Order: sequence, then structure tokens, then C-alpha cells
Amino acid sequence: METELTRRLAIQYPILQAPMAGGPSTPELVAAVSNAGGLGSIGAGYLSPEQIRQTIREVKQRTDRPFGVNLFVPKQPTTSADAIARMNHYLDKYRIEAGIATNPPIPKYAESFEEQAQAVMGENVSVFSFTFGIPSQDIMEAMKLHGINVIGTATTVEEAIKLESAGVDAIVAQGSEAGGHRGSFLPSKTDALIGTMALVPQIADHVSIPIIASGGIMDGRGLVASLVLGASAVQMGTAFLASHESGAHTVYKGRILTSSEDATEVTSAYSGKAARGILTDYITDMRTYQGEIPDYPIQHAMTREIRQAASKANNPELMSLWAGQGLRLAKERGAAEIVEQTMEQARLLMRNMGRQ
Repeated sequence: METELTRRLAIQYPILQAPMAGGPSTPELVAAVSNAGGLGSIGAGYLSPEQIRQTIREVKQRTDRPFGVNLFVPKQPTTSADAIARMNHYLDKYRIEAGIATNPPIPKYAESFEEQAQAVMGENVSVFSFTFGIPSQDIMEAMKLHGINVIGTATTVEEAIKLESAGVDAIVAQGSEAGGHRGSFLPSKTDALIGTMALVPQIADHVSIPIIASGGIMDGRGLVASLVLGASAVQMGTAFLASHESGAHTVYKGRILTSSEDATEVTSAYSGKAARGILTDYITDMRTYQGEIPDYPIQHAMTREIRQAASKANNPELMSLWAGQGLRLAKERGAAEIVEQTMEQARLLMRNMGRQ
């Protein structure tokens, strides 16, 4: 199972743990995946520079293997003040339901990307990955000077070509089945919800760097299929959400383990950016909202306290339950066991291929 990417990243197996921001990617999960031979990754998009440094150090206390850090490339929001005020007023009914104060001031939208990137560079990590766009050339070159492998996210062939031109070392090909935020950053004639099986070989035909297949991959079958399609590795997120080391809320894990493949939907209602998650009452209700949903990260900032209050109250209907379409295959077990069983199944399939 050695590939160009496993050699480049100095990992044993072609399995990357998706960098799930907002809590699931605990230091324990990141280290467990890396110790098992894959590549763990910190979802640091919402963390302050100091929190990033602290989390990296906590992972290093648990593993001496390579691991990555993921950040969100910022894009200047264009939502009008009137649209923001209207949404803030509309969200009051959810704030009342969650038992928190209504009509709060609009909070800080996001951390400084440049300061976050500096924190990553200062901590001697192996891999820096990003989504939602492409960092400045200065940041890309600085990462390379620090000996850090750089990985970008694409949802179309055109995005992949742009990433290769920008100098990334590998590309995550994010299919429409993937849970969490869509990594799209170029305009598209449609919503560009291209499935993993269609996306990976088309990107493979247009770039010369390693591809990491992402979206709906839960076990050894997905790994083997991705390698055959032209990927050098897979990135798995939902497969690790219900693991022992995952920081996902207990009721979130419960929904993962009891939901079926048709339970998810792509919505911008929580954050202002398209993301796939399990259908909730909040998503259903927000379908009828007549106004404009503010751009990311404004909407994300305005719904944060609602989601946090819902989490404390064990109310999944107001929580963002990001998950991919493969969630029926998720199991509650240790992260190392997930890696090992995925590899065992993949090896067996490879040995038996052609015998059937």
C-alpha cells in the first residue's frame, strides 16, 4: 500500500483523518491515527493562534509521527448590513428556544489567517492543509521554506489545476458525498456537487501531483476503489466521528450511529457556506427563510452561541451535525482499530481481486 504520497509524508498507510474543526479532531484522535500509521490532522480553522500552538504541543506529547494542521482560507464577505441585521433578528426565535439572550451584538467573525499560519509554521509540523481557497504566495513559499508539505482542497478539475499551479504538494479531491463544509472556491455554473467516483479520475487526468480522495470513504473498499481511480490516499472524516477519541458531542455521535445514507443535506443555514450535515429541525425551518443568508463567516459567528447552547442542553435539533453520506457504515470503536481494519480489508480485497 505504499504510494507516492505515503513516501512524501513519511506515513505507513495511505489514510488521512479529515481535519474536522469545531471539536471532533481532538489531540487524542489526531495522535491515535498517526500512531496507527495514518496521518492525523488538527481542524484548526476556528482556533486562535495560541490555541493552535497549544493543540499542536498536545498532539506532540502523544505522538512522534507526522500529523497535519488545517486552516480555512478567508474570503471577504459581501453581505449587506441590512441582510445581516435581518438574519440577526430572525435568529432570535432560536435564541429563545436555546435559552440565551436575544439581539446580541455581532461577534468577531474569524481569527486572522496570517497569524494562524504563522503559528503553524512556528511549531514544526509536517503537513499544512487548507480549504475554501488558496493562501497568498508568500504564505505558500514560507510553508515550503519551513519544510512543510502543503495540501489544498478541490471540488472541481479547474480548482485542482489552480492548486497545482499555486505549488501545493498534493490535492484533496472532495466529492459531494463528503461531510462538513464544501471546499469550493471558484465560481461554478451549478452547485458543482460532483461525486468522488467521478471527480478523482478526472482530476488525475489533469494534474501531476498526488490526489487524496475524500467523500463517502468509510472502509477498505473505499480505499481500494480510490487507489484504482487514481488517488494516492484517502481522507476519512465521518468514519472517525463516532470513534472513542472523537470530540463530537454524545448526541452527535448517537445521530451518526443511528442515521441512514439519505439523512444528510447540503445547507448554508449554519455558517453561510455550503456544508453537508444530518437533517435537523433548524435546517428544515431555515428552508423557508425569505431573506439572504449572510456569507461565511458572518452566519457562522451569529449562530455560534445558539449551537453552543444547544450542545449544553443536549438538543441536536439546533446543533450542526456535519456528516457524509457513508454514515451508515460508521461504528463506535477506537481510531487505531478503524485504521487497522480499513487496511486489513483493503489488503484482502487486493489479494482477491481478479479471482472472482
